[in-house]
Amino acid sequence: MQNGMVESLNGKTRDEFLNEQWFYTLKDAQEQSRRFKEEFNTEREHSALAGLTPFEFKLKMTPTISRLVG
Repeated sequence: MQNGMVESLNGKTRDEFLNEQWFYTLKDAQEQSRRFKEEFNTEREHSALAGLTPFEFKLKMTPTISRLVG
């Protein structure tokens, strides 16, 4: 299961980022990568997270996880 999630993320990253961008310098690649990561985690809704962004999902789940662990 965990490997499937990693493979899914790798595929999305390749399809939606690496195959769509040209990088002119290492700094350019790092900046574009940072922007893609920020958009992916804070702006894009994910069906696997009930339509939430990963950031929203983390905020929603943090109290539950804290109760279970703490």
